[in-house]
Amino acid sequence: MATQTFTPSTVPSAAAHLTDEQVEALGAELDAIRAEVVGSLGEADARYIHRVIAVQRGLEVGGRAALIFSLFPPAWVAGTAALSVAKILDNMEIGHNVLHGQWDWMRDPKIHSTTWEWDHASPAASWKKSHNYEHHTFTNVRGKDRDLGYSIMRVTPEQEWKPTDVFQPLVNLGLSMIFEWGIAIYDIELEKVKDGTKPWPQAKAELMGLWRKARRQLAKDYVLFPLLSGPGFVSTVAANATANVARNMWAHAVIFCGHFPDGVETFDEERLEGETKGQWYVRQMLGSANLSGGKLFHLMTGNLSHQIEHHLFPDVPSNRYAEIAPRVQEICKRYGLPYTTGSLPRQYGKVLRKIARLAFPGGGKSPATTPPTQLPTPARRPLAAPARLAS
Repeated sequence: MATQTFTPSTVPSAAAHLTDEQVEALGAELDAIRAEVVGSLGEADARYIHRVIAVQRGLEVGGRAALIFSLFPPAWVAGTAALSVAKILDNMEIGHNVLHGQWDWMRDPKIHSTTWEWDHASPAASWKKSHNYEHHTFTNVRGKDRDLGYSIMRVTPEQEWKPTDVFQPLVNLGLSMIFEWGIAIYDIELEKVKDGTKPWPQAKAELMGLWRKARRQLAKDYVLFPLLSGPGFVSTVAANATANVARNMWAHAVIFCGHFPDGVETFDEERLEGETKGQWYVRQMLGSANLSGGKLFHLMTGNLSHQIEHHLFPDVPSNRYAEIAPRVQEICKRYGLPYTTGSLPRQYGKVLRKIARLAFPGGGKSPATTPPTQLPTPARRPLAAPARLAS
């Protein structure tokens, strides 16, 4: 993958009207919310994650049991549906959030970020580095956040256009179907081997780690469990493939809606210089977007439908985001900041429209909703990501 080139942004930030003092006051309010929620964590939260894990495992067992009889259409449909939901829950509400350390405070060695492994192509350790550190620290910073277009798509007009970008609507569709595999390979950063900034032995070791994880995933879904179906081997392989594609496309849609729809900002790399805790919070709010829906919808998104709250407090348990959201929205309103949200069809439609628009030179950018000039950069406190929960 070629190194991406970006031009400086000419569009003012939606936070440009805030003074240094307002930014730090906003940060203090968010710190207080986090401290309050962390201080109230207890048995009810522990019951929640245990219950979700039990439901997920029940759905997986039930789905795979039904698929033993996959030659019968009703069993195929029921088994595929149950397995699809089980895989989505495992990735979104359980795996993603456990690996963020959201449940480390329980000190349960079975549900801990240092021991958890998930039903996903990416090894947990590799994913935590690329996602927890790189993405959450440098959210939507062009040239620093590698999740911004995944180096294969142009998702911001500041990104240099290439002739191959005309194919990105098709690339996006293909990526959505194999999303977990695309992410797993991308996280190895093979482009750094090509440009000489990463030793090949290191990349080779990471590729071997990926292969060890991948072969277990492939054997489970496409050899071992299908063999239990006997003459239904092929139909069970098809069911497992369908469940994996459904999981991938759902995760892709939710994640893309969290950072790429209209109304979400990207940032120049200079923005990081002297960035304070308050400014970090503001960047997370402006670089993220929520999805509206009911409790079941939020559960199935891993509560990434509360992407803004997740980026403000990535290691706070996801079941608390719904109660935090109105308070964050009120803060945004009071400080004159956008709180980008909408339904999944509406937001994903905006994402697809942007991907299609940016497939061609130019692409434009939505105007800021507040007066110009960049957010002030006071040299008061060094950047500090939210403190980890006690573990």
